[in-house]
Amino acid sequence: MLKRYFIPLTFLIISLSALFTSCTNKEEKTAEVEKKTNIIFILADDLGYGDLAFLGQQYIETPNIDRLAKEGMFFTNHYSGATVCAPSRSSFLTGLHTGHTPIRGNREVQPEGQYPMPDSVATVAKVMESAGYKTGAFGKWGLGFVGTTGDPNQQGFEQFYGYNCQRYAHRYYPAHLWHNSDKIILEGNEWLNKEVYAPDVIQKETISFLENNKDNPFFLFMPIVMPHAELAAPDDEVFQKYRAKFGDEVPHPAGKGTEYGPDLNISAYQSHPYPHAAFAAMVERIDLYVGEVLAKLDELGLTENTLIIFASDNGAHQEGGADPDFFDSNGPYRGHKRDLYEGGVKTPMIAWWPGKIKAGSQSDHISAFWDLLPTFADVAGATVPNGIDGISFLPTLLEQEDQKEHEYLYWEFHEQGGKQAVRQGKWKAVKLQVFGSENPRIELYDLSVDIGEEHDIAADNPEKVKELEALMNASHEPNPIFGFLPSEREAAK
Repeated sequence: MLKRYFIPLTFLIISLSALFTSCTNKEEKTAEVEKKTNIIFILADDLGYGDLAFLGQQYIETPNIDRLAKEGMFFTNHYSGATVCAPSRSSFLTGLHTGHTPIRGNREVQPEGQYPMPDSVATVAKVMESAGYKTGAFGKWGLGFVGTTGDPNQQGFEQFYGYNCQRYAHRYYPAHLWHNSDKIILEGNEWLNKEVYAPDVIQKETISFLENNKDNPFFLFMPIVMPHAELAAPDDEVFQKYRAKFGDEVPHPAGKGTEYGPDLNISAYQSHPYPHAAFAAMVERIDLYVGEVLAKLDELGLTENTLIIFASDNGAHQEGGADPDFFDSNGPYRGHKRDLYEGGVKTPMIAWWPGKIKAGSQSDHISAFWDLLPTFADVAGATVPNGIDGISFLPTLLEQEDQKEHEYLYWEFHEQGGKQAVRQGKWKAVKLQVFGSENPRIELYDLSVDIGEEHDIAADNPEKVKELEALMNASHEPNPIFGFLPSEREAAK
C-alpha cells in the first residue's frame, strides 16, 4: 500500500511565499543590474572659472550649480578640449586631444555651418547609441552643417535641436533653429526683431527629451550657448535684479551691422546699454536651466539613476562687451579664451551622481575633455574605442584606488601665430608663435607654486623644456585640413 504524506498547510503557504519572494527578489536584482545609468553633459559656452558663486563669484547667483557641487564632486584640475569652441567639442566627442582630433579650429563654411567632422570617426554619441542609449544634443553644434558628414544625426545623435552653426549662435534672437534636418522658423525674429529668445526654446525641447525618454536609458548633451557673446538676456526678473544691482552702466557701443535689422551682420554682436547686468543674467539663466533639469529628474523619478557632468568649453571671453576683469571671471588663473594659459583651458567641472558620488567631495585628479568618452562608456558598460587619448575617471568618481593617470596633457591652437601647451604633473609648458616666428618661444611654469603662471622658469630648467617640447612634437599628428606646423602650412599652399 502506498503511504500518504500530508504536508501541513502552513508549511505549504510559507514555502510558496518564499518561492514567490525569491523569484521576485531575483527579478528585481536583475532589473537593477540591467538598468543603465542616464548621463547628462551640460556644457556652458565661454564660462570662466570664476563665474560661479561657489568658486568665489561676488556678483552672480548660481544656486543650482552650487547645489551640484555641494551634492557631488568638484574637480580642481579639469581642462577643456581646446581654447575655442569647435576643437573643444571635437575633443569631447572623439576622446582625442587637439593633436589628434579631426576638427582643430573654427573653420567656417558659407552660408551656414563649419567644416564637417568625418562620419568615420568614433564619437561618444555613437558609443552610447551602441550601448542601447537614446541620444540627444540640444544647443550649439558647430561641427558640420545639415546633410554633411558632420551633421549631428551622422555622429550618433538621434535628436538634435538648436544652432547648427556656431557663427549663427552669436545671435540670441535668430531667424531659425534646426531640429535634425528641419529648419524651425522663429516667428517674429526674422533677423529684424527680438521676440523669441532662442535658448529658452532649446531648453523647452531639452526638457521634452527627458520626458519622452523617462523609460529609456539616455545620453543628453546640453551645449548651452550662454554666456558666449552677444550680450542678450530677456527683460525679466533676473535681468532687472542685476540692472538694479549694477545701476547705470557704460553701454557696449554699437558697430556697423551689429543691430537687428536689414543691415544685420549675423556673426557680429549687438550693442547693450547694461552689459554687466546682461552678462550676469545670462550666467544665472544657465543656472536656471540646470535647476529645471534637476526638478524634472526628480519629478520623473530619475534622480538616483542619473550622472550629470557640468563644465565649460573654454575660458572666459572678452568679446561683445563681456568684462572678465570686472567679474574676475578667470579666478586665480592667467589668460582668457584663445590662450593656452590656465585661464584659457581650465574649466570648473562638477560631477553629480546621487548615491554614487560622495556629496561635497573634491578631486585633484588631472583630467580633460578627451576623458569624458571613456568615462561615459565605462558608466554605460560600453566598449571604449581603441586608439583614443582619454582615460576613464570613473574610479575617481567612485573613490576607488585604481585610477590611471595621464603621463601628460596636450593642446594646440591654430590662431594668433600658433600655440602649443603641455601639462606634465606640476609642470606646464606653453609654446608661442609656432608658425608665426622663426624662433618660437617656450615658457615653463611650476603650477605647484605658481598657479597664476606669473614666473617663467624656462631659463633655469633647459632639460625640462627640452623634454616637454619633445612631447609637443610627438603629440601633433599632421592634418591636411587644419595645417599647423610650418611644413604643413607650406604644403597646403
